Amino acid sequence: MTVQQVKQRYGLIGNDAKFNASLEVAMRVAPTDLSVLITGESGVGKEAFSRIIHDLSARKHNEFIAVNCGAIPEGTIDSELFGHEKGAFTGATATRQGYFEFVNGGTIFLDEIGEMPVPTQARLLRVLESGEFIKVGSSKVQKTDVRVVAATNRKLLNAVNQGKFREDLYYRLNTVPVVVPPLRERMDDINMLFRKFSVDFADKYRIEPVKLNDDAKRLLLNYRWPGNIREIKNLAQQVSALADIKLIDAPTLLGFLPKNETAISRLPVLFEQAAQGASADGMSERDVMYKFLIDMKRDLGELKSFVVRMAESGMVPNNTDLRNNDLFKEVYADAPVTNYPQIPQKTSANYNTETPIILNEYETQPQAKFSNKYFNEPPAFEQHAVEVEESLSLVDMEKDYIIKALKKHKGKRKDAAAELGISERTLYRKIKEYKIEE
Repeated sequence: MTVQQVKQRYGLIGNDAKFNASLEVAMRVAPTDLSVLITGESGVGKEAFSRIIHDLSARKHNEFIAVNCGAIPEGTIDSELFGHEKGAFTGATATRQGYFEFVNGGTIFLDEIGEMPVPTQARLLRVLESGEFIKVGSSKVQKTDVRVVAATNRKLLNAVNQGKFREDLYYRLNTVPVVVPPLRERMDDINMLFRKFSVDFADKYRIEPVKLNDDAKRLLLNYRWPGNIREIKNLAQQVSALADIKLIDAPTLLGFLPKNETAISRLPVLFEQAAQGASADGMSERDVMYKFLIDMKRDLGELKSFVVRMAESGMVPNNTDLRNNDLFKEVYADAPVTNYPQIPQKTSANYNTETPIILNEYETQPQAKFSNKYFNEPPAFEQHAVEVEESLSLVDMEKDYIIKALKKHKGKRKDAAAELGISERTLYRKIKEYKIEE
């Protein structure tokens, strides 16, 4: 059976390379009796992979059962998995078969294996090693032939390091790892999945299926999908049932997405502002950062101008080491000693009231200029003053950053987009919007 045939049989949608690779691993390990650990975020379809492994194995005609370890209370999970004898505990009015006894010869899927209590992990390890288990309240050892397929959305190695999961059990389960990629890493499959779920909903309720315009499709690609397949299916059904129009644009689709800061962190700037809502001053976090940098540059310019005015007015004594000034102690608190600015000394030997002294920016000694025109010109200290008149337009700032990134990477959009922290599609749209010549 080919990968495409498996997809058709189990209703799996997508052609992403990572997804196909995971599916191939599951298909290859299926005919064996090796334990398999399926890892992936919640909602990626781990149970479908476990079913594929069972159905393509020699055990396909025997029992298959899925058990959510996180849904069973700690006090009863041993009884559920391994069974109990009559009178083993209060309420045990009869002998009961456990899942490992019931599924003998078949496959048991242990979902959320990371939630299993440590004492139960020791019992499971014995089943995996020797095929033996003991019912709760019994002393009789029983044999079982069960293949174990486990799944988790947690990083089990972290749990091992924290002492919450047995290391020997981890390596026994992880004989063959199958990693199912999250939906945000399957970019080419996102619009395909939305269309499939919306068409299925329309067929079921005999209504016209919804369609997405280009902006709405780009919005889907930039959303993080923390709920993965389950979330995009829910979204398609909500839009199909509640939208007033059948051609969905980005603002309409945005109204159905949850206002979750983590989920929308990859949305383009304009969508991000609409989704998160404006801050107190109407700007997004990125815009606030731009404004902060501009304000900081202006403050530095004003500080330089202030130093010049102090020197000209005589408020700073000649040859004053400014590190003793309270203002500069605060400004240069973390700077090396050599970086403190100093005002050059004026002595009778090199200065008189009739001959002005002109200091160049890179000169350490004053030089006399014997021309009366200097009396009518502003002091040379003015060249140290910086007038900052930056545009506060966020559009201009964004355009300027895009131009600089493109120049830096010699027009390579992929590298420029990575430098700017946006998707290549968003960069292409911004280039067209601002009419930037590459």
